[in-house]
Amino acid sequence: MKPLGLIMGLWGAGMLLAAGAAAQVPQALGEKLKAMGRVIAPPATSALYAPLVLESEPYAGVRVERDIRYGEAERHLLDVFSPQMPSAKAFPVLIFVHGGGFVAGNRRASASSPFYDNIMLWAVRNGMVGVNMTYRLSPQNPWPAGPADVGQGVSWVHEQIVARGGDPSRIYLLGHSAGATHVAAYVAQERFHKVRGSGLAGALLLSGVYRVTAELVAVSPTYPGYYGTDASEYPARSALDGLIATRVPLWVGGAELDPPDFESQMTLLNDSLCKAGRCPAFVRFPGHSHMSEIYSVHTDDRSVSDAMLAFIKPR
Repeated sequence: MKPLGLIMGLWGAGMLLAAGAAAQVPQALGEKLKAMGRVIAPPATSALYAPLVLESEPYAGVRVERDIRYGEAERHLLDVFSPQMPSAKAFPVLIFVHGGGFVAGNRRASASSPFYDNIMLWAVRNGMVGVNMTYRLSPQNPWPAGPADVGQGVSWVHEQIVARGGDPSRIYLLGHSAGATHVAAYVAQERFHKVRGSGLAGALLLSGVYRVTAELVAVSPTYPGYYGTDASEYPARSALDGLIATRVPLWVGGAELDPPDFESQMTLLNDSLCKAGRCPAFVRFPGHSHMSEIYSVHTDDRSVSDAMLAFIKPR
């Protein structure tokens, strides 16, 4: 078995190590992912993982509310997954923010796709209420639409989740790719906080962008439409300094087969936090790719989900 990689942090590092040691990418899947290389390949990766998702709709014992409006824009929508049976205790809440290069993505790829209902089902099966949100897209909605929308979503959850069995004092925000970038910007800049103190018990950042530079923006055709072309604005649109300053507990993850720029961003964030004496919970997932890490949740490939759960559960 390959080692899980560098796992350190002020929050839950020991439990992350224990969880990661027991789970890894199945060998046959790992070989196929390695053959694809360090690319972002949603259709090909979905074909590998969709048959492995543990449940299909209708979901036993789960109350599903779809297309709830949290703001005025067309894409200000969210789905809530909660235990169907009432409980005397309130559950932690997991909000998921999808990726899509700032220009695409949704709560569900299609009615027949398990993504990203898989995140919500994993949350409910592990004693949480799941909230799956969409946000406005670039280039029609450039910076700072992403973190502003995340702020509205967190505010809605804080106000409305009690009626759905959730605990507003234990809200965790999970973002993947562009979603992680939006989550990071929300956490980093207080101007987006509609709830005092961010309203979060923790934030999980999976393969996001944390420092914006001219070199980075030039890598992708979708980045200029979101971040703009004036490089003098990029420092103010970067989350790194605010993440170093925040008191929100952070979990930082990425894939061995992430494209190099994502890996560099992950390493930069971890190293910067550690230099400031605030090492996050940090995991680099061996054998995983940019898409497989998030598609693997709620399958028998528990390498990512076990690590996330170990961060959330002790709190």
